[in-house]
Amino acid sequence: MSARSKARKRALDMLYIADVRQVPLSTVLDEESRRAAAQPQRSSSWPYAEQIVQGVEAAQGAIDALIEQHAVGWTLARMPVVDRAILRLATWELRENAEVPTAVVIAEAMELASVLSTDDSAPFVNGVLGSIAAELRA
Repeated sequence: MSARSKARKRALDMLYIADVRQVPLSTVLDEESRRAAAQPQRSSSWPYAEQIVQGVEAAQGAIDALIEQHAVGWTLARMPVVDRAILRLATWELRENAEVPTAVVIAEAMELASVLSTDDSAPFVNGVLGSIAAELRA
């Protein structure tokens, strides 16, 4: 697994934890930052994971609006928590990190969804992100 893939998984874990515990992302980020400092062998993926989580937190309103606009027939509240976290992470990458190719963002998100969520999640994530990418990266 590449360092960026590990970072995405780590960021996803933080997004998920914050959502489930209903605490600010900054709280979870602080906890994980302390944990990362105590375990330097895990730190190679930390900078990008931290960047993702900070970025999602800073733009969550706009990110959530994009997701709801493109998730036809679905609200964020109705989505499984892990799908919501995956979509937030990937939408941030599509919006803010142009150096990551669109196909990579979507493929990584689909992989996370297929491993961590329901059987229907990967196609759902693919459709929503494809629509968002068409708008943002046209």
